[in-house]
Formats: sequence, C-alpha cells, structure tokens
Amino acid sequence: MGTASSLVSPGEVIEDGYGGEGGEACEIPVEVKPKARLLRSSFRRGPRVIGASFKSTGSVDLEYAAEYERLRKEYEIFRVSKNNEITSMQKKEAKLDEENKRLRAELQALQKTYQKILREKESALEAKYQAMERAATFEHDRDKVKRQFKIFRETKEKEIQDLLRAKRDLEAKLQQLQAQGIQVYDLNDSDSDDNQTTVTAAGTQCDYWTGGVLGSEPSMGSMMQLQQTFRGPEFANSLIDVEGPFANVSRDDWDAAVASLLQVSPHVPQALWSNTVRCYLIFTQETKAELDIFIKKHSPGLRRMCEGLGHFYLNVCFPEESAASCAVERRQEIERSSVCVLLIKSTVTSSVVEDCEEAFVKNPDGHPLVLYLRTEEGHSLTGPARQMLERVNAADKAAKVKVVDHSGSAEEGAELIYVQLEKIVKQELLGLEGADADSKDSEEGREEDSGDVLWDLHDEQEQIESYQQACSSSTSQLGFQKYIDRLNDMIAAPPPTPPLLVSGGPGSGKSLLLSKWIELQQKQTPNTLFLYHFVGRPLSTSSEPVLIIKRHTVKLLQHFWSMSGLSMEPSKILEEFPRWLERLSSRHQGNIIIIIDSIDQIQQAERHMKWLIDPLPVNVRVVVSVNVETCPQAWRLWPTLHLDPLSPRDVRSVVNAECQSIDFKLTKDQEKKLERHCRSASTCNALYVTLLARMITSSGLCWSQEKSVDQFLQCQDTMSLYRLALKMTLSSLSTDRERHIMREILCLVCASHNGVSESEVLDLFPELHLPVLSSLLYRLNRLCVVTLRCGLIRFQHLQAWEAVRLEFLGGGSSSATYREKLIHYFSQQLSQDRVTWRVADELPWLLQQQEDRTKLQLSLLNLFVSQNLYKRGHFSELLAYWQYVGKDKSSMASEYFDSLKHYEKSCEGEDSMTKLANLYETLGRFLKDLGLASQAVGPLQRSLEIRETALDPDHPSVARSLHQLAGVYVQWKKYGNAEQLYKQAMEISENAYGAEHASVARELESLAMLYQKQNKYEQAEKLRKRSVKIRQKTARQKGHMYGFTLLRRRALQLEELTLGKDTADSAKTLNELGVLYYLQNNLDAAKVFLSRSLEMRQRVLGPEHPDCAQSLNNLAALHTERREKPYLRTTPSLAYTLKHLAMLYKRRGKLEKAAPLYELSLDIREKSFGPKHPSVATALVNLAVIYCQLKKHSDALPLYKRALKVYEDTLGRSHPRVGETLKNLAVLSYEEGDFENAAELYKRAMEIKEAEPSLVCGNAPSRHSSSGDTFSLRGPAPLPQAPR
Repeated sequence: MGTASSLVSPGEVIEDGYGGEGGEACEIPVEVKPKARLLRSSFRRGPRVIGASFKSTGSVDLEYAAEYERLRKEYEIFRVSKNNEITSMQKKEAKLDEENKRLRAELQALQKTYQKILREKESALEAKYQAMERAATFEHDRDKVKRQFKIFRETKEKEIQDLLRAKRDLEAKLQQLQAQGIQVYDLNDSDSDDNQTTVTAAGTQCDYWTGGVLGSEPSMGSMMQLQQTFRGPEFANSLIDVEGPFANVSRDDWDAAVASLLQVSPHVPQALWSNTVRCYLIFTQETKAELDIFIKKHSPGLRRMCEGLGHFYLNVCFPEESAASCAVERRQEIERSSVCVLLIKSTVTSSVVEDCEEAFVKNPDGHPLVLYLRTEEGHSLTGPARQMLERVNAADKAAKVKVVDHSGSAEEGAELIYVQLEKIVKQELLGLEGADADSKDSEEGREEDSGDVLWDLHDEQEQIESYQQACSSSTSQLGFQKYIDRLNDMIAAPPPTPPLLVSGGPGSGKSLLLSKWIELQQKQTPNTLFLYHFVGRPLSTSSEPVLIIKRHTVKLLQHFWSMSGLSMEPSKILEEFPRWLERLSSRHQGNIIIIIDSIDQIQQAERHMKWLIDPLPVNVRVVVSVNVETCPQAWRLWPTLHLDPLSPRDVRSVVNAECQSIDFKLTKDQEKKLERHCRSASTCNALYVTLLARMITSSGLCWSQEKSVDQFLQCQDTMSLYRLALKMTLSSLSTDRERHIMREILCLVCASHNGVSESEVLDLFPELHLPVLSSLLYRLNRLCVVTLRCGLIRFQHLQAWEAVRLEFLGGGSSSATYREKLIHYFSQQLSQDRVTWRVADELPWLLQQQEDRTKLQLSLLNLFVSQNLYKRGHFSELLAYWQYVGKDKSSMASEYFDSLKHYEKSCEGEDSMTKLANLYETLGRFLKDLGLASQAVGPLQRSLEIRETALDPDHPSVARSLHQLAGVYVQWKKYGNAEQLYKQAMEISENAYGAEHASVARELESLAMLYQKQNKYEQAEKLRKRSVKIRQKTARQKGHMYGFTLLRRRALQLEELTLGKDTADSAKTLNELGVLYYLQNNLDAAKVFLSRSLEMRQRVLGPEHPDCAQSLNNLAALHTERREKPYLRTTPSLAYTLKHLAMLYKRRGKLEKAAPLYELSLDIREKSFGPKHPSVATALVNLAVIYCQLKKHSDALPLYKRALKVYEDTLGRSHPRVGETLKNLAVLSYEEGDFENAAELYKRAMEIKEAEPSLVCGNAPSRHSSSGDTFSLRGPAPLPQAPR
C-alpha cells in the first residue's frame, strides 16, 4: 500500500484528468506515526471483549485504520486536483475576459466605421439626386432658352425682312417717279419667269411669267401643284426629294393637300361617324315572323361582332300600332341609321310606304339598303306595294339596293337577311377588307396602322362629333362675327405670343364660337393644321390631361407620316410634348393652331399644362377657353377675348328661329315679356336663351302656352331653367313607369364615367321598348339635356349634368346607388367573358369611385380588361388604378404574372393559345413601357414561343413578337440583336402582306430610328423615305384615317357645283375633283376631271393662263404615275411640264433622257417668247446644268454666257439672277482651270447678292425650287411662316 509520499514526488507533473491545464505538483505534507503507538491506541480505545484473542482484535482495527487512511489520502488528492482545476479555470476566465474586452473594442470600432460609411452613402445619394435635379432643371432651362432664342432670332429675321421689303418698295416707287414715264421692273410684281408682260423701257414690252396672281384662296388643286420658286441655277443640282404621290409633288405639298381635304370637308351625316351600327327594319304583319326570328336568333351575333370591334349594334323598328304617333322619331332614326332593311310580301301600310319613301327613294345613297321580298305562289303584290317597289327601282339608278328574293320558310328568310347584313356591316360600315375577316384580324390590322403608338379611336371620334355638333348648332352664327374678327387679329399678331384666352360665363357660347371659327379658318387657310379638343364634364375621359396631350402628339405624328418614337409613360408624354411641337412645327409649311375648349375643367390644369407658359414656336398659336369664374389666376394675364351677353336683337333672333322651325308664333305681349326678361347677365347667355326658346316651343305638349311662358320667365338662371325643363319633360310622359325610367336613365348617365349606350339602357330595362326610348331621347335632346356622342348618351352641357344631380340625385348623395347598378351590370358581362371597351372603361372607374379596392384589383387582374385599357392607350389610367389599390410597379407585375400563369393552365386549342400569346405580348409591352425591361423579356419570349408553336413561324403575329423583343434590346443598347430581330420581322411581314404594307413601314421606321441611334444617318434616311412612301400609298388606298366615304361625299358635292356654266371657279372645282379621285386611287376618274378642268380653263382663261399650266402639270404628274405618255399640248406652258418631266429623269439619274426634254423645253420657249426672254435664259441655265453633269463643259459654257447676256439685257446687271448665273459661270471656270476669271466672276456675283438681300422677304421664292421656273398661288396668310 505505501505511504502518500510515495505517490507523488516533489517536482513531478500532475496531469489534469478534467481537461485542465498541466502544472507543477505540490509537496503534500502527510504525518506518519509509528506502528506501535497505533496498536496501543487501538487497544486503549476498543472495548474489552471477554473471551477474544489479542491477535484477532488488533488485526481488525488495523484494517479499518488502513482503509481510513487510504480514503483520506484519496480525498486529499481529489481536493488538491480540484483546487488546481479551479485555479486553472480562473486563469482561463481572466484570459477570456481580456479577449472579450478586445473583441468588444473591435466591434465598437466596426460599428463606428459602419455608421460613418452609411452617412457617407446617404450623403452621396442625396448629392446624386440633387445633381440629377439640377441637371433636369438645367436641361429644361436650356431648352427654354433655346426656344426663346429661336423665337427671338426668327422674330428679328422677320422684322429685318419686313424692313427690307419696305425699303425695296420705296426704292422701286422712287425709281418709277424719277424715270418720268419709263417704268422699271418691280420685283414685287413677279417672282418667276413666264407669261407676264412688263415694260422695261419706253415703248418696249417683253413677256414675263408670274405665278398665278389670284385674289381668291388657293384651290384644292393648287395644293397638288408643285409650288416651285426661284433658288438660283446653282442649286439646280440639288432637287427636291420625290416623296409625294405624284412624281413631281413634294411631301409637304402632299401633306397640305391631305390635311385640307380632311379639314375642308363638309359635315357628313351622323351615320358615318356614329359608333353605333343602327339597323332600321321596315316590316309588315306578313313579314313579322322573319323579323322576330332575326332579332332573337341572328342579331345577337351581329351585336357580338360589332362590340368586339369597338362598336354598338342596335335594331330599330317601330310596331305598326305605334308608328303613326312616332312620325318625327321615325324620320330621325332613318336619318341616323347605318343600314335600312325593307321586309315585304304582298301588302304594305301607310307607315311602311312613308319609311320606304324616306329611306329608299329620297336618299338612296345615304346608307346601304336591303330589300327582302318574300314570294309565294298564288300571292301577288297589291297595287300600293307594286307602286312602292317601282319607285324604289326608279330611284336606285346605281343598282345599290341589295335584293333578297325568297320563297322558302321564315327561318331561311331570316338567315338570308342575316348573311346580307353581316356582309354589309363588315365591308361597308366597319371597313373590313373581306366579308370573312374576323374581328381579331381587323384589330391586328388597325394596330399595325398605328405602329407602336397606342391610342383610342373612340376618343378621336368623340372629339370629331363634339366639333360637328357644335358647328351644326342653330346658334353657331349668333352675333359671333365680331369675335371671329378679333380672334383673327389676335392670331395674326407677330410672335412671340402667349396663349389666347377666350373667357365667358357658363353657357355663353365659347364652344360654339371656337367651332365656328375653326370651320371658317379651315376654309380660308387650308395649309393651317388645327388640333382641337373639347373637354367634357369633370372626371370624364375627355378631361384627362395625359390623354389630351397624347392625342395632340399623335395627330402631329400622323400629319407627318410618322408613328414612332412616342413614349407611353404619362410624365414623359407631358414633358416631351413641347419638344415634339417644336420639332414638327419646323417641318410644317403652314401654321399650327391648338384649341382646347373648357381647359379649366381639367384636373390640376396649371400643373399639367405648364407647357402653355413656355415660349411657343413662331408658327404655333394656342387658343383656350375658360369659365370666367374658374380661370386660374396666372392665366388672367394672357390676351383675353371676353364674350359679352347677347344683345336684345340676338335674343329675338334665337327665339324667332326656334319658333319658325315648328311654325310656332308668340304674341307681341309675350315677345315684350321675353325682351324685358333677357337683360341680366344670367339670362342673356346663348345657352339660356336657346333653352328658353326650345322650352316655349315644346310646352304645348303638357302645359298651356300662357302658363308655360310665365313659369319659364320666373327662372333667373340656366340651372333653374334646366330643372324646370326636367319637370316639364316628366309631366309630358303618359305613365308613371315612363317617368321612373326617365329618372333612372338620367341618374345612370350622371353616375357613369362617360355615359351609357342605348343598347345598355335596353338591357338594364327589359320592359322598355326602343320607340319609347327613342321618343324620350328626342325630347331630352330637343331641350339641350342629352345628346348621342360616340354612341353614348351624354349630357349636352355641364349645367344639365348639375341640374340632374340636384333634381334627381339629391346633389350627388344617391350616386352610389346607381353606380352599384352599373357595377352589377358590367360585372355580369365580365362573368360571361364579354370584355368590351365599355366594360374596361366603366367598371374599374366605378369601383374606384365606390372605394372598393378589393374588387377593383380583381377587375384589373382580369387580363382582358387591362389589355383593353392598355391597347387603347389608357396607360396613365391603368397606372392610376394600381396606385389607388396600393401596388407599386414590381408587385403589379408579379400579380399579372401569377394571373397569367393561372389562365394559361385552362388554355386549350388554337384560339385560346392565340389569346394567351396576345396577353403575354400586352404584358410585355406594358412592362417595357414601365421601364421594367428585364421583366418584359419573359412574357415577350413566351408570346413568341406560343405563336411559333400554335400558328406558324412565318405568321404575321410572329413578326409582332419579334418587333417588341427588338424594342427591349434597343433599350438595353444591344443594337446588333435588335437589328437582326427587326429585319426578321420585316421579312415575315413582306412575305405575308407584300412590300408595301403598313407593317413593313413600321419595321422600316424602327430600323431607321435604330440606325440613327448608331449615327448611320444615310441608311436611316433611306429607310425613312421608303416608310413614308408606303404610308402615303396606304393612306390613299384606305382613304387616310377616316375612310373613302368622306372623300366620296366631298367629290359628289363638288360634282354638283360643276354642272352650271363654264367659269374659273368651276374649272378650279374640277381640278379639285381630279385630286380627290386620285386620293381614292381612281386614276381614270382623276384623268377625266383634270382634262375637263384644263379644257374649261383654256376656254375661259385662255391657253396661256397660269391655271392652265397647273392643270397641265397635274395631268403630266398623273400620267407619270400611270407610266403613260405625258399629256402634251402645243402651248408655252408645255415647256413648264417638259421641264418637270426632265427633272424626274434627272432625279432618277437618267441624264441622257433628261437632256432632250430640256432642249425641247428651250426650243418651245424660244418659239413662244423669243430668244431674249428671261424664260429662255432659265431654260438655257437648266440645259447647261445637265451638260455640266454629263461633263460636256464646252457645250455648257456658251449656254451660260448666252443666259447671262439675256438676263443682263432684260432684268438689269444687278438682278439676282444675273448674280446666280455669274456664280455658275465661276464654278465652271474654276473646273476648267481658269482661276482668275472664276475669281472675278465670283466677286461680281457676291456684290450683286449683297446689294439685293430683299429676295429673302415675303415674295421671295421658296426653298423647293431647283431652277429658275416658279409657280405659286398667292392666298391669304394670316399667320407668319417660320423661316426655314
């Protein structure tokens, strides 16, 4: 066992079995006593055991003692080891505390560093934003200063030109006075070289050509005449580009002609512009079975087709029992109808005969006509029926009535009517190319026409109808002539001019005045481009500022045959409009006038219309109208035209005109009462007087005349008069049910976004019949309460809307109830997968007004609703809805992705996959316009995959997907990839549609913009010219934007004017007709009318008159288009035509063919005018230029010298043409190496040019001339032209 000292020796190391650190062992003191003492003590302590032996008791004690000793030693060892462990752990704890303190110090240092870096980052970001803001402000200020400087420079240039012109006039007059009978040539009397006689010396005369000095306005044909003026022979090498429809008509002349044709056109019937396809059905009791089957079975298909194309469809028929009492309504419906159908068998009634007379006999060309004749054996036509058909046949000289002769069952007859109507609606009314074209293809076609620019044709149609309705108002000419004269004076003021403010009280006639002024200005100045917008009631689509500015920008782009480059983001549209206006106005030959009516109805007009206070281009004028009470304070400083109350004379004329229209006469006492009443400001405005007059003439239906007049005169303002008109209309209805329906209809119109359609009203009130609705709308329209615009029932005036709110809606407190009714109606359509433009327009807006964000988000997640809004250009409206819901761009995109993925699971079949591809494409375009290009790539690629798989890799829709993908690559500046995709899309479009389709033009424009971004200007210009030519040709074939019907109506109207005697005006009208038929691509008819114009002008004006040259020029251009032999006549003007044909060859590089024509032109002029006429000198210069280009310098030199001699003898040695000929001679001498002679000639040319700067003034030739010949018509020019 051993002692404790044998266990551990001093200096030995004890290992820590508990993981502690090692250390030196300590010497443990253990007391060791002798054994003897231990034994004695054990004897002494233990009890005495009797009988026990000594040996056994001692051994037991020793064992216990040994065990005890062992345990004590182990305990001591354990205690010592634990003490050592504690000591070691205390050391470790101290060490860890030190490490912890060090780490804490490092952490605090890192935190301080982080805070410092964070503050530096925030400072950097703030500095970045401030720099960006300063950059944007600087850019805006720079653009503003540039525009101001441009306007200042152009204004001063114009002032200088005016001063030079005045100086020239004074010098000319002084020379004439000093000559004492010798008349010196006056530069103001001529700016060309043909057909004008002037005296150059006493008793000496010479012929000289001047542009047609006509006192009247420029004719339509003059727009098509190449208006060339003098630039000097040295510019003969740089001819104008051939971009117009005729071979020798410039693009600007062509643009002016198209603009004037669209603007000067007469007001067409409402059926042409109405958004409702109205089918007027005339029937008898014998054919009622066919009518019922058609309405129940077939008309829903026509309605779905029309609604899918953005139109309404309505069947209009009057039962026999109510036809007699609705004679006025029947005539009105026939006039507004789009197509009329007559269903007869053997007998007819008087109402059928009357309707047939109105629709088929009096106006057979007003609308398409269908005659359904049911024949059976043993049933012959009665006498009245036979006579009626004979009259129809006699009136149908052009065989336009489509006859359906049927002898089978009524079901078969109804189907035949449906087939015929479907063909008419598609081909003649909706303008689809083929009868089998579906709505999907037509929508794609219309989208191709507008390129990447998305805009709403319904908004455009609404504005056109607003303008036409204002122009056709009976009070549109009421005392407005003084205001029109003042408008003309203010518009003609020298630039820079701020916007012109037309102010007046509510109903004072501001819209009527502006409409009438636009109509007159379009006739007087056909080169002026008018952009007008009539703002409706607040919160309607027409009051959206982004849509207003976007519409004006699109109109500008269309006028210049360009549809690319327009941003879709709302803020950028408002920001970029002044730049577009400046850019495009510089290209426009005439003036641009922007008219915005009721601009104060726009929400936050001052913020959104900030461009009004910026300097405008020189040839741009802005006219806005405001309510005098709500006009912003900052705008009151602008030049203002205030509309005064009507005079007593004007009041009497309005009342008398309304009374005479229905053979109603007031007593003298009543006239005096009216005159005394209408003297205050609130009772002398145009709206109040018109409404009062119509109420008086309509009061016989319900009230006595005396009672009505006295009651009307108690109303002291328009609002109270409107409320009385509503009560009067209610009392005129026969049943309580009709009164209830009238209230409901007006309340629904008031609560809606843009109004309700007739078909929607009939759906909401199934018990309501169309004759009752038509009669009610006629009465309300008569009282200036409602009108039909773009197929929707709307309020005519803001005061009518307010009167309905006060009278029927308790000031608007009940509007929520009617909004819920409309929400329920449109939600039902949505649940039936009928997503029309009406659902997209109304449902989200109504839900927003109801503040129902959950349902609003659900409606927006209906992909077809969002697609409809986006494709119609309502980009800002769609964004506003999502912002109202509380979603940002990224979350909105993810919502759309999830919804689209869910929809894709249910897609089966080609049609559904095509719709899915369209939805993916729309989403991709939407995200791209939002600036989320990386997120837009996915849906666009998915759309491409679906179309290539479901359709065909060469399908035209694949080209659309490629085009959109290329647009994303352009944003990423990956121009190589974008170019490849654009070219691939163009190849597919060319293979599908041909090389001259609008889709090809779109790809060409995109490629041109791409090349321009890469500074490849030559390639870009070449592609852009090709695109313009395609768009111009497409416009001719499709009649530009609005169809052939407008041009056809204008042509028919002009034909009626040419049936009288031979006059200069008739000849001018015939020339217009030739141009109009050319625009319709009817070259044969164009040739007939242009030939008649030429013959009449030769008879009336003489063969040497400038107008004859114009007709010759147009005929030559027409034959050039037809690739026929030019139209030749042995007259001096033939030289003019030959010159332009030579120019055509010259442009095409066929100089060998151009030279003989110039020689022939020279020969004709020599024979006609003599060898020493200025016109001969011009022909010599033209021929010399050709010889120089053919490197025949020796032949060109004598021609130049001879021309110089003629110019000096006839025009004087200081005439500009002498200087220009000297300059050409100097260039030729330089090329021949005769440098001294070239320098002398050039010095003399510069002296002449410096001495005569006045040719840049008003009568100066235009920049389009390439030679000395000039032809221009002088017409009114109220606005200054922008210098080019």
